[in-house]
Amino acid sequence: MKIADLYRVFQQSDGVSKDSRSTAGRIYFALRGERFDGNDFALSALEQGASAVVVAADSGVAQQAEVASFVEAGKVFVAEDPLKTLQDLARYHRSRFRIPVIALTGTNGKTTTKELVRAALSAKYRVTATQGNLNNHIGVPLTLLEINSDTEIAIVEMGASAPKEIALLASIALPTFGLITNVGTAHILGFGSFEGVQQAKGELYDYLQRTADLAFVNVANPHLQEMARMRPDLRVQPYSLDLAGARVAPITWDQPFLRLSFEDGSELSTKLVGHYNADNVMAALAVADYFGVPRQQARAAVAAYEPANNRSQLLKTDKNLLIVDAYNANPSSMAAALESFGRIESPNKGVILGDMRELGVVSETEHRKVMERVAGMDLKAAWFVGELFGHLNQTWSNPAIPVRFFANVEALKQHLKEATTQQMTWLIKGSNGIGLQQIIQDL
Repeated sequence: MKIADLYRVFQQSDGVSKDSRSTAGRIYFALRGERFDGNDFALSALEQGASAVVVAADSGVAQQAEVASFVEAGKVFVAEDPLKTLQDLARYHRSRFRIPVIALTGTNGKTTTKELVRAALSAKYRVTATQGNLNNHIGVPLTLLEINSDTEIAIVEMGASAPKEIALLASIALPTFGLITNVGTAHILGFGSFEGVQQAKGELYDYLQRTADLAFVNVANPHLQEMARMRPDLRVQPYSLDLAGARVAPITWDQPFLRLSFEDGSELSTKLVGHYNADNVMAALAVADYFGVPRQQARAAVAAYEPANNRSQLLKTDKNLLIVDAYNANPSSMAAALESFGRIESPNKGVILGDMRELGVVSETEHRKVMERVAGMDLKAAWFVGELFGHLNQTWSNPAIPVRFFANVEALKQHLKEATTQQMTWLIKGSNGIGLQQIIQDL
């Protein structure tokens, strides 16, 4: 099959889908996973109104005699690999647009930064951006296929858990600009080492250096500075708090959100929790400034942005103040969250921390570091959830802080039925798989 033939069908369709239950007017791609085979639902997708389906050549449906008529009618496309065909279609579609495409990756803050950049640029441009965190080898093509004639700038978030993944995503998205939020020890299981993380995230810089396009670089981050310096032909647009003449205002009980003050006396108040979000804000303002968004409009858009999906949210309940960052956790984001939490001036603070997943051989060391950091803080309580923290329960070193270990979130929820927590400021952070978002209603 030829991508150009499939593209003609795409142009007459309502888009694409990988879910056979929502294919009316769309091209259905029969993708395979560990526990499912999308080819099994291809004919059902046609019955439900799919404009066409793309199936694998080695699938049972492709071998059926009656499918031949669908192939001739342009309703069924047979591909060696439907996923690669989806990626090829996305690349083909993206190549037809002469617009700025900003690729964004990093260990922490990808989605928050993407949303801030989207908000700031939307003050002047029509923007197409990654929905949620659909940032992998499937999500990136789906984002690119959402670009249309109205799109003036596209923002494509890219995630990776192994080497060469960013390189692949860049080869599909063909970005003209790039931004790495930071690099840290996440997904060590896939990268092997911190240097492996740097090399993998740096694949975006490698791509931009080859194409002579531009990278936005936080020059206050020594790792990003080094990565840019190692690529002497990389075109760089620097940004940082210092370059913008900005500083983070003090965080207090009654002013817990991130606020930035500037040398000209102006101030930017956000709805973000954590001083570590200052770099994400500065990234958005730097991108907006480069593309000519009026400064006050960009700041107003950033100020209006409210995080969701348990990303650095501040929630006030009838009993407590909750800082919820339970979508993801790795050593660098955990350290940043604890440092920021330590700056909040509140008399009754506690932490509820869940295991950090996918750390491989450094898992025990990194969980121990978290416990040591917590033991040195001024807290009224420290609760740890998960087997990895539980394995270290005998190493707790500060008897002045009441500590509890829970095997899982269900055990914690049972404890909360009996415990009374009033007038506390809680930091809730852990890997998404731990499920700490389930306890919000109990606090």
